[in-house]
Amino acid sequence: MILAGDVGGTKVHLALYNFINGKLEISRDERFPAKEYSGLEEIVKLFLGTDKATAACFGVPGPVRDGRLRLTNLPWTLDSRELSSSLDIHHVFLINDLEANGYGIAELAPDQIYTLSEGDPSQMGNRALVAAGTGLGEAFLAWNGRAHQPFPSEGGHADFAPRNENEIDLLRFLKQKYNGRISYERVVSGMGLTNIYEFLREVRGIDEPNWLAARIAAEDPNAVITELALAAKSEICEKALDMFVSIYGAEAGNLALKILSVGGLYVGGGIAPRILEKLKDGVFMKSFTDKGRLSQLLINTPVRIILESRAALMGAAAYAEARAAELSGISPRAASIKF
Repeated sequence: MILAGDVGGTKVHLALYNFINGKLEISRDERFPAKEYSGLEEIVKLFLGTDKATAACFGVPGPVRDGRLRLTNLPWTLDSRELSSSLDIHHVFLINDLEANGYGIAELAPDQIYTLSEGDPSQMGNRALVAAGTGLGEAFLAWNGRAHQPFPSEGGHADFAPRNENEIDLLRFLKQKYNGRISYERVVSGMGLTNIYEFLREVRGIDEPNWLAARIAAEDPNAVITELALAAKSEICEKALDMFVSIYGAEAGNLALKILSVGGLYVGGGIAPRILEKLKDGVFMKSFTDKGRLSQLLINTPVRIILESRAALMGAAAYAEARAAELSGISPRAASIKF
């Protein structure tokens, strides 16, 4: 079996996979609240129990250097060699979480993807991947003439570039709130939606009824804002989600331009599937394609939403199998194919 992990600042999602006729087949998976454990090793041992994995790969937030990473949102340092020894798994790999998502795209079935814009599907070339969730992840998949090779980036931490007076005022508000520079992650992420809501309330003066203030204080603000916006039950929530989606589309278009992703833009992360109906209303695509002289390039770019929450796990499992097969000469995927 192959062990796959999606490690985040708030949760660790683990899964065991087998291969059936060349396709990934999940055996079981489980989510763990990361801050309740001393480290990844403890969580993995609890999850595996008596099961044995032949290879493992963990998608992690941030740049991996020589198989090693120090997490920014958890007091953990991960080292692939140490994990291999302590877990008794011969092949252990650490890759960027968006890189894992990139590898997962090839494993997805058609019903796990929603096409937001057909563009020109005959185009072959690079692909882009943008994923808003707890943070904002970005990656690119380089086309080598035969396949798409995922590469990570930290593009979500690039400077936020406002496009109009409303967004300029949002930038001023956030610069004061965070006492410094503002990245796209401060705007296009879970924290970003709440930041935009606070801006509309405190700077634009849009009314926040007492019942809404009580819900925002007692519940997850992002969930409340999203729920009420989609149900059209709150003006401030609707405007916050509108602004969020517009900026999300603009940054997705920026990424597509930077890597010339004529092969398509994929939108991953936990937020997109939850606001799919909003993404369909044209706000996202209007911002995505609003690129002046290069607008037609973006109009021709297919845009697809990843609906499968396990995409990063699937990519991590695929990567673990492929790399372990290169090193050992034994491929469970190939062995599972019946001729």
